[in-house]
Amino acid sequence: MAMRDNAAVLAARRAQATGGLSRRALLRRSLGLGLSLWLAEVGAGTLSVLWAAGASSLASVRVGTLDDLAALNAGLPVREGFPVYVADARAFVVLIDPAIAAFLPGSDPTGDGTALNMRALSQVCPHLGCRPNPCLEDRWFHCPCHQSRYDRLGIKPRGVQYGPADRSMDRYAISVDGDGVLTIDRTHITLGPLPIALGQQGVIPPLVTEGCQ
Repeated sequence: MAMRDNAAVLAARRAQATGGLSRRALLRRSLGLGLSLWLAEVGAGTLSVLWAAGASSLASVRVGTLDDLAALNAGLPVREGFPVYVADARAFVVLIDPAIAAFLPGSDPTGDGTALNMRALSQVCPHLGCRPNPCLEDRWFHCPCHQSRYDRLGIKPRGVQYGPADRSMDRYAISVDGDGVLTIDRTHITLGPLPIALGQQGVIPPLVTEGCQ
């Protein structure tokens, strides 16, 4: 009698659905997880290669000569020292002394550019990262976000009336070859100098008092 009871219990247990994961289901899940991890690694590797290639392509930007910039920006007074935007470099290029009217050969890792007669300014406002734009009326940069202003060479005048930025526009390292071709090195950037009082040497006065309002 006891044996028949035990056999009935075993049969009932075998008929019940088993709980948890079967070996086959566990194997499928393990394979799926492994494949997902492999695909994630491949995707991350691909993205890192593409990012590195993009960063490398932007590391050094060949801009061209002053004549090239003037031709590409017809209608703007580039030869008079008006800043022009170079999208590939994400920078503004400006002639320092219009009387010379040429980029001079040499290199400048500091970005000051006086010896090369040109300067490459970062498009990023030192305040909160907006892009200042040059104004044709006063020949100054105006930031549309918080109204910081800079002279045409990127120098920030001292005073609350010129906006909240605490320094001048940042500068890229530059070089000019023997043919007058400018190259901007985006891997080397120098923070802009501290503001200078308007009227002191180092700040170019605006052509008009209130331009691009």
